[in-house]
This record gives sequence, structure tokens and C-alpha cells, in this order.
Amino acid sequence: MYSIEMAYARMRELQDQANRSRAAHQPATPRARRRLGRAAASKKR
Repeated sequence: MYSIEMAYARMRELQDQANRSRAAHQPATPRARRRLGRAAASKKR
């Protein structure tokens, strides 16, 4: 039986893995600047 807990644990594993690979391929950028840039871009529309 595949429980919600197992599905959630797998989702967290995949998320951690994605975050690690993204961090490895990107230069270090302050998160606030990225977030503000995205917010500014969405306001223009």
C-alpha cells in the first residue's frame, strides 16, 4: 500500500534533489533580489 506519508516523503526527496542541482548550476544570487525581480516583472503585465 502506498500511503500519503510515503508520497510526501518522496516529494520532499525530489524537491531537495532539485534544489541541490539548481544550486550547483546557478551563481549565488540573493534570494530577495530574485524575488523582487520576478515581482517587478509580473507587475509590468
